[in-house]
Amino acid sequence: MAMMGGGMNGEKKEIILQARDLHYAYSEEKMALDGVSLDIREGEKIAVMGSNGAGKSTFFLNINGVLKSESGEIAYRGEKMTKKTLNHLRKNVGIVFQDADNQIIASTVRAEVSFGPMNLKLPRTEVAGRVDEALAYMNLQGFENRPPHYLSGGEKKRVSIADILAMHPEIIIFDEPTAALDPVNADMLEEVLGKMAEDGKTILISTHDVDFAYRWAERIVVFCGGRIIADGEPLEVFRDSEVLKRANLKRPMLLDIYEILRGQGLVKEGMACPRNVDEFAALFAGKL
Repeated sequence: MAMMGGGMNGEKKEIILQARDLHYAYSEEKMALDGVSLDIREGEKIAVMGSNGAGKSTFFLNINGVLKSESGEIAYRGEKMTKKTLNHLRKNVGIVFQDADNQIIASTVRAEVSFGPMNLKLPRTEVAGRVDEALAYMNLQGFENRPPHYLSGGEKKRVSIADILAMHPEIIIFDEPTAALDPVNADMLEEVLGKMAEDGKTILISTHDVDFAYRWAERIVVFCGGRIIADGEPLEVFRDSEVLKRANLKRPMLLDIYEILRGQGLVKEGMACPRNVDEFAALFAGKL
């Protein structure tokens, strides 16, 4: 599949992070990353997909600076990252982990959200302002003095996102963010993601949920065996049966329904394929 760069409308956005030929192995037997290269552009909404063990999380930890690739390089806004500049990378690329309990360490919500900005050695007044801003963004006012480990799963997820927001990163990575959430909290998360995108954040999400990826992302990146095997717009990727088979993915339900209706002559040629329920309903507005 042809590699792409830029938004769904073809406009070229500024590249803010480049990964070039990354190699990483946890053992001699298997490469977790086997020559991965990717450009990430400002304001993109990218869904990163693939089966377990495909290399998604390892890639995230490399571009965040938690792991150091054995070969290859990472550049942030044109500057090659070295040991001396890794903190700059970690400051600007934040990760929200799948299990909030693995991320939360403090005894109160305020102390938890303060932890990252304090490590940046910011003035106390700026730390306090960032914490209040992040708590308000995640609708957590009134939670400041509560122990985070006694919160519900959805509330913990909101705290873990506030953690990252208080750091003011340009890129926010979500590793399987809806995996442990009930439908109500999953909808809450999707609303937050929409708000972040409107505010200009660059967002990468690893997910197995093809329906979510299809309606949310403007770009799909598919990993398999430590390599990227597809990188394109959602419709392009999800119509590639060979890619789906290699990555153990299925087609989104709305795409399947659309293709069935088109095959029955119920959808005219040239009509855009809907990516969410509202767009699907619009296809039949006034016809049912």
